Amino acid sequence: MIRRRRFLGAACALLSAPLAASAQQAPRVYRIGYLHPGSTGPRDRETLLAALRELGYVEGRTISFVTRLGGGRADRLPALAADLAGQRVDLIVAASTIVIKAAKKATGTIPIVMAYWGGTPDPVKAGLVASYARPGGNVTGVDMMDIALEPKRLELLVEAVPASKVIAVLAYDSRRFEENMVDVRARARALGVQLRVVAPQHDEIDGAARSIVASGAAAVLVPSLPRSPEARRQIIESMNRNRIPAMFQFDYYADEGGLMAYGPTQREMDRQVARYIDRILKGARPGDLPVEQPTRFELVVNLKTAKALGIKLPQSLLARADRVIE
Repeated sequence: MIRRRRFLGAACALLSAPLAASAQQAPRVYRIGYLHPGSTGPRDRETLLAALRELGYVEGRTISFVTRLGGGRADRLPALAADLAGQRVDLIVAASTIVIKAAKKATGTIPIVMAYWGGTPDPVKAGLVASYARPGGNVTGVDMMDIALEPKRLELLVEAVPASKVIAVLAYDSRRFEENMVDVRARARALGVQLRVVAPQHDEIDGAARSIVASGAAAVLVPSLPRSPEARRQIIESMNRNRIPAMFQFDYYADEGGLMAYGPTQREMDRQVARYIDRILKGARPGDLPVEQPTRFELVVNLKTAKALGIKLPQSLLARADRVIE
């Protein structure tokens, strides 16, 4: 009887050992909070997920997203950020300037990856990080340099419409533009053009487009506007419908019908964000990871839109374009 018990005990141990080892080897599923100001399944998250797949992460197996969407209402963001913090996600990806600020107020402990800081003042002056090199605290990520690139965008727009003497600027906050666009004003003077700031009333883009036409502006610079698909579509369609040549920030504006875009590409920025996520999930502290800026910028020109607007773009500009949509 004793021998039989010993045999059964040994057999049970042998059978249970592989099960225990298998359980120990099961990969952890990290929970990533994703906070976005828009209202539909954001394109931003899909390109980020593709970048994470390049690093070996698989949604549903090694990572899962807890997504909260603001629906275009900034007043909802603090509560959504607090909800993510209450769910104890492993980190929060905050996908715009106002979202980053809301996430920072909601938690001082959960790592926050900025994707992407585009506001003013810079994240140091805004009190989100101690410095670019040593952020400290729980926030780090990507500064997409949108304000710094506006003088170059203006220069390219004037080259596209060389007869222009007046350029409009579509700014949701005209006071913010005047405070933070000193370099753009200086570049405009050097180029011999006047800037007319047009601020949409209650997000009424068609009304703003009519104001641009009435101002005599030959084209419009579109800085730092909402990144949601709905807002992008409305702005692009309104500018094209009113036959206003427009310069945007990111490649996807040109892909979706805007005339021109100059700046970092969504793909490269999301790869930067994915690297932050990877390093933090592997144990790095966000406060030790320097804030990065994009290193590659692309000029994208939509030739189909140019033809629809009746614009013949200079060959010198087309030759410098990184991508031409025909």
